[in-house]
Amino acid sequence: MATHKIEIPSVEALPQAAQKFLEIMDSNTIFAFNGQMGAGKTTFIMALLRALGVEDDLAGSPSFALINEYRSDTTAELVYHFDLYRLESLEEALEIGVEDYFDSGAVCLIEWPDRIADILPLDTVTVDLTVNPDQTRTMTIVTPE
Repeated sequence: MATHKIEIPSVEALPQAAQKFLEIMDSNTIFAFNGQMGAGKTTFIMALLRALGVEDDLAGSPSFALINEYRSDTTAELVYHFDLYRLESLEEALEIGVEDYFDSGAVCLIEWPDRIADILPLDTVTVDLTVNPDQTRTMTIVTPE
């Protein structure tokens, strides 16, 4: 395992943080984003989607759909954004086919991954977003290597 840290001093620094994250992504495809409510998980994922080439106006929170599908304008690759906050049960996750998304080879960005911890693949990259006392953010990324 390898651990990486990205400091995010402000919202304006998100594009640079997303670029650093892209370098760390390597060939990994499943990313589990942890952090308290309001830590900025969705905001960071929106910046990451833009860095991956997704049109700005398409990127929104999937809070009501649970899963949003995007296609990169630059690479034509599929990217899935999961917001599992409203997920009722592990069974519901299985019914909507989350494992099929994981097996697809597409990038999967998962918020509230603790709701499906029992079925996350072993090669899932863990991303912890922490709010610091000065309101900056620290992202700790643990990649399986």
